[in-house]
Amino acid sequence: MELHVVDDARALAVAAAARVAAVVATRPDALLLAATGDTPIGTYNELARLADDGTLDASRLRVAQLDEYLGLGGDDPRSLYGWMERALLAPLAIEPARIIRFDVTHDDPTSAARSYDAQVRAAGGVDLALLGLGPNGHLGFNEPPSGADAPTRKVRLNPETLRSNADYWRDAVPERALTAGMSVILAARRILVLVSGEGKASILDRMLRSEPDPGLPASFLHHHADTVVLADRDARPDRTPHA
Repeated sequence: MELHVVDDARALAVAAAARVAAVVATRPDALLLAATGDTPIGTYNELARLADDGTLDASRLRVAQLDEYLGLGGDDPRSLYGWMERALLAPLAIEPARIIRFDVTHDDPTSAARSYDAQVRAAGGVDLALLGLGPNGHLGFNEPPSGADAPTRKVRLNPETLRSNADYWRDAVPERALTAGMSVILAARRILVLVSGEGKASILDRMLRSEPDPGLPASFLHHHADTVVLADRDARPDRTPHA
């Protein structure tokens, strides 16, 4: 695992977008596993800028959802798919045929998870997983405890995650979700983790120091062959006291 610290959120977005663009330049039909939330929004804006100025050709890029709330309609604007559509899919003109999404309208979440996994396998696997780091060390919605072999599945969100996501909601945050499993994430050929803000300094420090531990799912990235962590200076690990 490599750690690179940049000056600020803008520099983080530029550096991350450059890495995504480099993957797409090498493999134009790459499958991108894409996180949602505040941290990657700058990266997606920068990717849109690169596409607009002709630096990035996203005409064959494929995108897979990382996670999705249960209990919402398929077209609910509060869904994580709706967020991803506004932030990434529409700006890059990613057509529906190039998107792998969770079917939250399916009566059986287990079958929906299996269908998602089958689509990822049929696509040749994930070329780049673009992730954020959860406040409790989760990746996607793989809440602790989650082992390296945790499958794509229905999960109940931890109270810490619900509090973290509450800013996006006027009413109660859905307590259940579907998430790409740790098994899917760790099978990605490359992983890029974005960490921004002082509030993430402590968990980033724990992740970097921890042995692989289901109680800190992100710690399994130590076993991945090609993981890069990009952090801004507010999130740098040396902001936190060492135990």
